[in-house]
Amino acid sequence: MLLRHYFIFLSIIFFLQGCGSSSSDEVVQTPVQEQPSTPETPEVEIELITCASLNKLELAQASVQSQMQGFEASKAIDGSFLETNRWSTSNEQHDLILTLDETSLVKGISIAWLNTDERSYSFDIATSQDKEEWLPVLTSAISNSQTNRSEYIAVTESSAKYIKIIANGSDKSDGNHIVEVEAFGCRENITSSIELNDWYLSIPVDESTNSKAKSIYESTLNDNYFNAEFFFLDKEGGMVFRAPIEGAKTSSNTKYTRTELREMLRRGNTNISTQGVNKNNWVFSSAPASDQSAAGGVDGTLTAELSVNFVTETGDSSQVGRVIIGQIHANDDEPIRVYYRKLPNNEKGAIYLAHEIKDGDDTYYELIGTRSKSAENPANGIKLNERFGYQISVSGNFLTFTLTRSGESDITEVIDMSNSGYDSGGQYMYFKAGVYNQNNSGDPKDYVQATFYKIDNSHINYDG
Repeated sequence: MLLRHYFIFLSIIFFLQGCGSSSSDEVVQTPVQEQPSTPETPEVEIELITCASLNKLELAQASVQSQMQGFEASKAIDGSFLETNRWSTSNEQHDLILTLDETSLVKGISIAWLNTDERSYSFDIATSQDKEEWLPVLTSAISNSQTNRSEYIAVTESSAKYIKIIANGSDKSDGNHIVEVEAFGCRENITSSIELNDWYLSIPVDESTNSKAKSIYESTLNDNYFNAEFFFLDKEGGMVFRAPIEGAKTSSNTKYTRTELREMLRRGNTNISTQGVNKNNWVFSSAPASDQSAAGGVDGTLTAELSVNFVTETGDSSQVGRVIIGQIHANDDEPIRVYYRKLPNNEKGAIYLAHEIKDGDDTYYELIGTRSKSAENPANGIKLNERFGYQISVSGNFLTFTLTRSGESDITEVIDMSNSGYDSGGQYMYFKAGVYNQNNSGDPKDYVQATFYKIDNSHINYDG
């Protein structure tokens, strides 16, 4: 009841200032004398929620007054950024009402508008506890006509169960077209349990026009870094990595986009180079003794728990549905790459490994299902959003990979690297974890996404 009085009180203020809801819902004007003489507002309750890191909120339902056939409101929250999966209406001033799965502190909205002809949309945003009293949290907003990417907008913080996007048409027509909407905030102060002091992040966006992908280094990454497009926390604190087909690459030698962590044993000490046999990287215990002394660690173990949420569904059949979720990277080659692949017609996905000989070819190891572009649904495969784990462990020239799943026996593969060339002088290693999209042929907005719940790395002679 106190919370309801608080929102009624705010509605009066906005009414007196000439700011009303632009929706079809009327703002209720309640006489001042009906308020308690010393009203207790819910401000203290809201202040207890401190979003140190913004979490993505779950949108359970979308409803509208009007929609075009085949472009229903539900498509604005279906997780797809393909332009064919959108909400559209031919008329202006229509409200897209989003229902959160539970009352949360709403702090920002990310909207992907249909913008194939550089149009800009006019819109307002309001929130509510009950769909009766609405609080304006963003007014007279205009979308960026120069981008077809999602736009994140911070709004006035409010505790809400419902979010209303009041769509007022574009500068080209009265129609409204929203490809995807995501909401950010928190239910409580939920943060990730993953420690990132010895990692940096690569995201597939240009640092400048036609430049390479952007690197988020240790100090910035650990300052509650957030990116609504590529890197954020889910409502439980899971760390979400997303990489669309369209985007900047990490180098001219890379064909695919990634949102991926790169191990940095220097832990923010920029006096140490990122490359080379030095205190930023590690070596195998089969490497020369001088390299072991110079490196930041010897041998290593990476343990991860995750779920793959989305894989690409468009493009060449040889590429569709595949993503790398973990690696050991050497100077120029990869002692191991961990793949997840689910084909569009299959319910479950496969897990396989690639071991690259130094300056040579790949050897593949299929653990669950097959990497074939025409693979049948693997009977013991892993579904999207199913939680599983893996561990990569190196001791000398032997690499052991272990796949773990609840209720299933562990699957282990041991790779003998005695003839792979990584025990020669000058070869340095670093772990990588995240999503490395292995499709560059599909719809530019098609993407891969995984949520990590645990990422732990350790090495001999490393105290990080």
